[in-house]
Amino acid sequence: MRNRFIDTLIAAGEGRDDLIFLSGDAGLGVFDGLRRDAPGSFVNMGVAEQNMAGFAAGLAMTGHKVVMYNIIPFLLYRCYEQVRNDICYQGLPVIMAGIGSGITYAPQGMSHYSIEDLGIAATMPNLAVISPCDATEARAAAEYALSADQPVYVRLAKRGEQAIHTSAVTDISTPLKICSGSDCALLFHGSIAEEVMAAAALLEEDGISVMLISVPMVQPLNEDALVDMLGPVRLVVTVEEHYEHSGLGSSLLWVKSEADPGWRLKTAGIPRQFIHEVYDCKGLRRLFGLDAVQLARKVKGWLADE
Repeated sequence: MRNRFIDTLIAAGEGRDDLIFLSGDAGLGVFDGLRRDAPGSFVNMGVAEQNMAGFAAGLAMTGHKVVMYNIIPFLLYRCYEQVRNDICYQGLPVIMAGIGSGITYAPQGMSHYSIEDLGIAATMPNLAVISPCDATEARAAAEYALSADQPVYVRLAKRGEQAIHTSAVTDISTPLKICSGSDCALLFHGSIAEEVMAAAALLEEDGISVMLISVPMVQPLNEDALVDMLGPVRLVVTVEEHYEHSGLGSSLLWVKSEADPGWRLKTAGIPRQFIHEVYDCKGLRRLFGLDAVQLARKVKGWLADE
């Protein structure tokens, strides 16, 4: 996913002279070819995240299309003030490529997790937020970000994600129905998609008809499209590697309160607590009930409660 996103941006840069990449001393191997072939298009800003955000804003004001690349906590958290004031307040078309969505970097601890980034991004109204689930969506996210005239934040896992789509994604700004179903709908974004797909297969084995919807554009959320898609189901479940009180699930709570649809809403995510336990990514998913087996069990229980 990460490499597809960056490679798409780099390929686009071959036909334009305004695209420049800034790294906060991260992912340098990803840019080996760019540094060799177009050294003027890449600057390693070092461990100085606030400076990188301000520098990106300055470049954007002079007509450059800027890509900021870093691990998410060092891209969005440490330099929140500069992202807010220098980039988003001024509506500058900077692409913020954040690596390590959710608990990708387990077991490196809370300093490297990004389980509250959607809540932080929601405080910046003109910031588009995309959370691709696979390499196909990552390519579409890159194409969208390149053409956007506003700031875009793309949260990416790292590599090895399961392929979800079998054909190209032409519109990343709208929810994407993976398959239809009539009993329940599982809504997801990011690399947790592999657990959701496996959970849906388990539910189908038990005769439960599951609608699967990827929601890559988390902000702004296409609420009308979602309500239309979800019309026939009884239960909607959001699944995400993020705090459940401030991510896609909380956004759907607003949608439900406004639209008053016929379906019930349940959220599956990380509870509002710091993570002190030390596990790899799979282990943390099991701890918080986000693995396929526990997700399927939860959905069956919620359906049985009707």
